[in-house]
Amino acid sequence: MGEVCDAGVPREVPWARRPGASALLAAAAGPQHDLDAIVIGSHERAFCGNQFSLVAPVLAHYGVQLWLPEVGGRVDPGIATVEDLLDLLGVVARREVVLKRSRALGAMEHSVRELGRFMGGRPPYGYVFVDVGPHPNRRLGCRGVTLQRLSPHPQTSQVVVWIFQVRAEGHTYKRIARALDDCAIPCPSAADPQRNRHRAQVAWTEGAVREILFNPVYTGRTVWGRERTERVLVDADNPALGYRKVRRRTTPDQWVFSERPTHPALVSECDFLAVQGRRPAPTGARHSYRFTGMLACALCGRRMEGAWSHGSAAYRCRHGRGSATAPDPTGPGNAFVCERDLLARLPLLRTRLEPARPIGPRATAAISRTGTKSAASTVIVSATTASPEEVIDYLRRRALVLSYDPRTRTLGADSRPPARVTV
Repeated sequence: MGEVCDAGVPREVPWARRPGASALLAAAAGPQHDLDAIVIGSHERAFCGNQFSLVAPVLAHYGVQLWLPEVGGRVDPGIATVEDLLDLLGVVARREVVLKRSRALGAMEHSVRELGRFMGGRPPYGYVFVDVGPHPNRRLGCRGVTLQRLSPHPQTSQVVVWIFQVRAEGHTYKRIARALDDCAIPCPSAADPQRNRHRAQVAWTEGAVREILFNPVYTGRTVWGRERTERVLVDADNPALGYRKVRRRTTPDQWVFSERPTHPALVSECDFLAVQGRRPAPTGARHSYRFTGMLACALCGRRMEGAWSHGSAAYRCRHGRGSATAPDPTGPGNAFVCERDLLARLPLLRTRLEPARPIGPRATAAISRTGTKSAASTVIVSATTASPEEVIDYLRRRALVLSYDPRTRTLGADSRPPARVTV
């Protein structure tokens, strides 16, 4: 069999998730495989951590030999000390990976803090890259690599300045995004489509405005470490599958700032800090909504949000529209329903979810013996006399979701069979 290559795959990834290694294991497990032996040039290129102890028994089971230079040739699965040696080599390989990662992160932190280097990636909206001379690394400089820094873009930098100004005046993210779309200003992904091919490039969003306002690079300092890569288990029930990498946000105390300004600032540090704590003034009101998380819109399937109206609780659905996007004139209007109207129909909905059963012969005999109808009356009346709070608790315990249809003004539950009442 030819050479199997897993170029670009980190060695800490288990064999089951490596394209070449997994194909090799599948070939070995075939009914009529032609594999006699697998020759590995170096242990650390194939195994890391405890991977050898997971792979070697599988290969031995299918009669495939394993050759390693660390043991002088063929690995004898019957010698226990060989497995101990290879497990030790796996730990050493894992240590090397951790050391290289730590050194690389330390070098990047030093480059940002002391030298003010930009650590790559797309330039932030409002900036472009300009060459400032040959690269200080002699080897890279001889290859023609130049050192770059951020410079304000002639058009988009003015948009960033305006966003900070109107946010300082108290405008919301959605209102800012709506104003930019009304002025036909291209969104960040549309302004630089070559570097944002994975984006929709359609319109401004609330998230795009928030990202600009929370990015301290506009103060003139290089910032690194706003996101970090974490390793999480691929499958918690099968740790042998290893880990996968996920990107997660970090807190500002974990960010790395350059000690001195490295590029022209678009806003001052005082203006930047002023918009960070900009929040709507609290009204002091505390509103409670009984149907939080359990009431959906029958038109679009979205959960309806609580909205205090005229001194009472209510629920509304805007069908995914917000002030950041223009409303669709052909789409349905906003759905709205008062909480008191829903509460008034809950007892009837409860009876339709679990209707009273007719009195059978056994119950009739019991009534004739006791001479009272209290037991049967309890069975018939219990559902109709339930309070709204008891019905809500009944729905939550059974994980039932209510849906409201504004066209027919009906309230339904996703039960089997479904039950509906008119509000």
